Amino acid sequence: MKKLLFFIFAFSLTATAQDKQPYQLYSADGKKTTYKKLLTASANSEVVLFGEHHDNSVMHWLQLELTKDLAEKKSLVLGAEMIEADNQDELDKYLAGQVNQKAFDTLARLWPNYKTDYKPLVDFAKDKKFPFVATNVPRRYASMVYKGGFEALEKLTAEEKAWIAPLPIAYDASLPGYKAMLEMSGGHGGDNLPKAQAVKDATMAYFIALNLKSGSLFIHYNGTYHSDNYEGINWYLKKLKPQLKILTIAAVSQKDIDTLEKEHLKKADFILVVDEDVTKTH
Repeated sequence: MKKLLFFIFAFSLTATAQDKQPYQLYSADGKKTTYKKLLTASANSEVVLFGEHHDNSVMHWLQLELTKDLAEKKSLVLGAEMIEADNQDELDKYLAGQVNQKAFDTLARLWPNYKTDYKPLVDFAKDKKFPFVATNVPRRYASMVYKGGFEALEKLTAEEKAWIAPLPIAYDASLPGYKAMLEMSGGHGGDNLPKAQAVKDATMAYFIALNLKSGSLFIHYNGTYHSDNYEGINWYLKKLKPQLKILTIAAVSQKDIDTLEKEHLKKADFILVVDEDVTKTH
């Protein structure tokens, strides 16, 4: 009997060691959790901020799977950092079938990895007739802030100002994320560097809030640094709508996904840890 129990125990250890998986989900306090719990919590929210690493194949796969499963539970509005607000008309024409993919590629400023990583999400919205919102500030305006501060935006025309969050842009330089950005840059860009990040965060939050629909869930795809630690987009959304139920997902890569590294604790409601060897899309 003892030999049999030992054999079962040894076999169990071997099976566990051989059971490789590319990702593991954790709760904010670092406890392992499940996709089922993520799905349930997301469905009970009004906004999901899905943080990603832009080149990570597993993260993009999970974004699409979560979106598909949420669509089985409720109506959705989709939105993304990867399409800028002044391309909303072109995006709407594609969603409505008024232009094909080739024309959309020509008319809109799409990211190099759009075809592999974001087109499946846009096409899902098109198929389901869900709205898809281009939430990000046009990059040329972020560049203006980097060079001349928020004041530079005052020079824009009324039409151009419609593509950014209303002025003046609220800004808290003491937020850890903006402070860390300044420290990591070694001071290059000065105070305008985090301000250029802030105008993106503020604009994405503004267009999310503007496109909320009663009874629907807004799921937003963004670089994880735009919503980590409940800052960035989340901070601006809470200023606009303090009672809004927001769920955040942070993305990290680790060599060992079996334990969440301490530096990632409390980054979000759910932390998606992906094996660092996962294939990059670009």
